Amino acid sequence: MPATSRRVRVATWLNGTTLTGLAIAVATRTRRVRCPDGVIVAGGYRLRIPRQDCFTVGSVIITRRPAEWLLRPERADLLGHELRHVAQYAVLGPLFWPAYWVACGWSYALTGSPGPRNVFERRAGLGAGGYRDAPLRPWAVRATRAARLMSRPRTRHRPHPPLER
Repeated sequence: MPATSRRVRVATWLNGTTLTGLAIAVATRTRRVRCPDGVIVAGGYRLRIPRQDCFTVGSVIITRRPAEWLLRPERADLLGHELRHVAQYAVLGPLFWPAYWVACGWSYALTGSPGPRNVFERRAGLGAGGYRDAPLRPWAVRATRAARLMSRPRTRHRPHPPLER
C-alpha cells in the first residue's frame, strides 16, 4: 500500500480537514479502519453525493464499499490516487474545497465532464481515480489553437544587404 508521510497527516489534522472528514464518516455511520500509515478509510457511505465510489476529506478516505475493498492489493492504484488527494489537502487545507470546485467547473466547461481537465484529478492520476480523459469542446480546441499561434515567437525579416559587384 502506498504510504503518506506523518507530516502530511499532521498538516491535515492541523488545518481541520481530517476532523471534517471524520465528522462526515461518523455522521454517515461508516465503518472506519485505520491504516498502518495513519490514514483512515471509512466504508459503507450511503449518501448520493458525491457520485464517485471514493472521495477524500483530509486524511479520511470515504468509500461506498466496505473499507477492506479499497485496501485490497488490486486497488493499490485507486488507493494511491486517494492518498495523493490527502497530500493536496495538506497543502491547501480548507481552501481545497473551493479550488476543487473551480477546477471541476473549468473541466466541465472544457470537456463537459468535471474530471478530465481538473488539475487535482490529473495530479492525483486521472486513470487511477477511474476518470477517462475527454476531448476538448470545439470552442476550446479553437481557443487553444489561437493561443498557440499567438505565443509563437515572431521573427522579423530583415532585407538582405545588396550584393556587391
